[in-house]
Amino acid sequence: MTDVAAEPSVAAPKKASVLKVVRDQRKTVLVAVVLAVAVFWIAGQLGEWRLATAIAIGFALGLLNHLVTEYWLLRLISSGAQPTRGAMIRSTMVRLLVLTVVAVTLAVVWWPDGIGLLLGLAVFRLIALVMTTIPLLKELKSQ
Repeated sequence: MTDVAAEPSVAAPKKASVLKVVRDQRKTVLVAVVLAVAVFWIAGQLGEWRLATAIAIGFALGLLNHLVTEYWLLRLISSGAQPTRGAMIRSTMVRLLVLTVVAVTLAVVWWPDGIGLLLGLAVFRLIALVMTTIPLLKELKSQ
């Protein structure tokens, strides 16, 4: 008879919900709102309202992408399923394809101010990446 040590189980969330994701990502949502207000404050004073709107929409698209990704991950974790590499790649590719089509279409329609949408999307993605990485680095450092 072999002695099997009981592994501690990690309690998975009961059910994934959009409200839980928004609540968990409240700092990211707050950053997106502050960035949008700041861009209207700055560009609005210069009379560049269309550019400010395009950049704010870029922030909103970046936030939406971030929240959808977090929801997908929470749903996956709460289900207890083991995702295949192919399923993860397909999900990511579809999400990024939809985001790219929407962003590029809006940028072309609102050209030349529409380029601000792509700028807003890139800036938000960079900030969200930093906000996600810092807690992970702190945890790695503490171990």
